[in-house]
Amino acid sequence: MVRVSTLVILAGIVLLFIPIPPIATVSGVIVILIGLALRFLTDL
Repeated sequence: MVRVSTLVILAGIVLLFIPIPPIATVSGVIVILIGLALRFLTDL
């Protein structure tokens, strides 16, 4: 089964490639950081 943190990180990477630079880039980085926090701080 795929971990939640992996899905969150993948969603952040997808957001980085959406062609709305200011919103997508900032939200993509934030989502990736949330995914990394889930990976290291919890077992999700």
